[in-house]
Amino acid sequence: MAKHVNEVQNMYMQMRGWRHDYHNHIQTMKAHLALGQTTELQEYLGKLDTDLSTVDTVLQTGNILIDAILNSKLSLIATKDISVNARATVPSKLQISEIDLCVIIGNLLDNAMEACLKQPIPSERYIRVYIGVLKEQLYISVSNSVSGEVIKNGKAFISTKNSATHGFGLMRIDRIADKYNGYVNRQHEEGVFATEVMLPL
Repeated sequence: MAKHVNEVQNMYMQMRGWRHDYHNHIQTMKAHLALGQTTELQEYLGKLDTDLSTVDTVLQTGNILIDAILNSKLSLIATKDISVNARATVPSKLQISEIDLCVIIGNLLDNAMEACLKQPIPSERYIRVYIGVLKEQLYISVSNSVSGEVIKNGKAFISTKNSATHGFGLMRIDRIADKYNGYVNRQHEEGVFATEVMLPL
């Protein structure tokens, strides 16, 4: 919970910082416009757009608790030089406990971020998230870039490059999926690790 609170605070501090600077941005753009400096204005807008994208992580899934965990995690990931692409729609009423669902999403994103941070080249780091309804099931997909060889040992995945296990978080996901008679699929191809989870609605 303390970790989650820190992540939420990080997101709000970023957003508050941008809002605080908003007036200054407007004044600068007005000055460029008044002086007819359209090239400079265009460059400034480009930089502003890039800056805004770092805090524009607010997803509205339809479920408030899921919004909180997703947005706090994605906000933290965005501060780590990791490219993020996320889409999510979650029914307001679920058969699965929202706490269990937060555990699944939190572990998936923590593991994905951990794997990305082991890559020495920031431009090659990325995480893709999709959550939605598929065949009357809640479908969760998280894929991320990985560096080095990944091997499977039972249900645990081990990065031989870093000698670190990914097993603990994945075991928690497996236990929750089993609890609801759900389904977990993991795949690894060169440079990519992906996890899919399907849970009954």
